[in-house]
Amino acid sequence: MREECKHFQSRTYASGEVARFCVLDLAPEAPWRCPAGCPRYERRLADAGWVHGSLVEPPVEDEPEVPVEQMSEVLRSAETIVNDISEEAVAEARARDEQAGRRRRFFRRRR
Repeated sequence: MREECKHFQSRTYASGEVARFCVLDLAPEAPWRCPAGCPRYERRLADAGWVHGSLVEPPVEDEPEVPVEQMSEVLRSAETIVNDISEEAVAEARARDEQAGRRRRFFRRRR
């Protein structure tokens, strides 16, 4: 991935795993590479001239030796699974928040 692109993001989790991705979802082979000649590539200007300390992200692991077509299919399948369950997960979270809101109103002090 082109880490100097302003649409590139990465997150490091407590386990040490690093997620690297395009926020526009234009890199189907993330985290290993962006499409050649990406029409939305824009160089990130905020990093110009900065010196990075010891908290710099670890390098990207080696790309698996899998045919590109097969890798794309696996990534598409994973995206479909996430998209299929996302609406259900959001509905569960909203119901949980709503339930928590009701409890807070019940225990609120009266004036």
